[in-house]
Amino acid sequence: MKTLINQKHLFQLPEDIHYLNGAYMSPLLRSVEEIGIKSLIQKRNPTTIQPKDFFETGEKVRTNFGKLVNCPSTQVAIIPAASYGLTTAINNLPLDNGNTAIVVSEEFPSGYYAIEKWCLNHRKQLKIITAPEYKQGRGERWNESILEAINEDTAVVVMSTIHWADGTQFDLKAIGQRCKEKNAFLILDGTQSVGALPIDVEECKVDALICAGYKWLMGPYAIGAAYFSEYFNNGKPLEETWVNRSNAKQFSNLTQYVEDYAPGAGRYNVGEYGNFILLPMFNAAMEQLLDWGVDNIQHYCNDLTLPLVQFFRENGFWLEEDAFRAKHLFGVGLPEGIESGEVIRRLQENKIFVSIRGKSIRLSFHLYNTESDIQTLMNVLNWILSEKA
Repeated sequence: MKTLINQKHLFQLPEDIHYLNGAYMSPLLRSVEEIGIKSLIQKRNPTTIQPKDFFETGEKVRTNFGKLVNCPSTQVAIIPAASYGLTTAINNLPLDNGNTAIVVSEEFPSGYYAIEKWCLNHRKQLKIITAPEYKQGRGERWNESILEAINEDTAVVVMSTIHWADGTQFDLKAIGQRCKEKNAFLILDGTQSVGALPIDVEECKVDALICAGYKWLMGPYAIGAAYFSEYFNNGKPLEETWVNRSNAKQFSNLTQYVEDYAPGAGRYNVGEYGNFILLPMFNAAMEQLLDWGVDNIQHYCNDLTLPLVQFFRENGFWLEEDAFRAKHLFGVGLPEGIESGEVIRRLQENKIFVSIRGKSIRLSFHLYNTESDIQTLMNVLNWILSEKA
């Protein structure tokens, strides 16, 4: 592990704003922007784009994503959105290993809609594990409820790696183990943590891990990556595209139609996945993440926000206990008598950018955030508290 210092110089965020909203959308790294411009210009002259360019950058992306989550590159697919990957995995679930699907309350809509439709189509029951009220021990009790709900009738658990609205951290290792004991599948949406919080798909016994790329993977919009376990290697893709067939690299023989696909999860790549602009940007972003080290990013966010966490606990805000709270993203419940709309307005007046998600003010941090960002946030909240006193 190495100690990271602030990396704001690698971004182009305006100096006068305090961007505490990486969970909404990450800013582009300078290096990623430069590669995007270079890649855009390349298409001025299509003769510079060779057949190998349809595939080589994609292989780099699959390799680098595999390094982030500990899986072989062959089990990675390139997707355009989390919904694409989630629907792919859910559509390929077996129908004979249980009659109940589990989700957590207020799950992100892409996962909820996909599993809801699967349940309706196949006459399965959808069970929602509700979050406890905001009070001490909430995260622990929520995790216990999830584990207790997984039984012999469970077909699949579909959930985010952390809760996207408030950053509640789930015990994925225990949940994955329970799923395997009960012959249930575990499908995770890693969009709000992969790239900022370590995960090991082997250790957690994950069957599919789906990630949009424009948040914590620091990439552009409309590109992402997904891990599919070997169970899915003979499944049905959402689309039939030439680029995912076994002879795709043989341009002169494409009309010699074949039945077999690219190996591993290659059949699940989105059509035109070799996108000559987005893919090089996405790969550059992941290379930077690997250089920083995901665990180091989490530690930086933890150290940066320690004064803020203390402030919240001393002033009547609700905050999940440390053991069940991600350090790069967490929700904050407001003291009684303070309205979220008023808080957002006052923060924006001071060029502090956060989100409202569910009942929480959602704060999210990265290496571009500074002690000044934290102090400015506390100052504004102090003004609001003093006015209500």
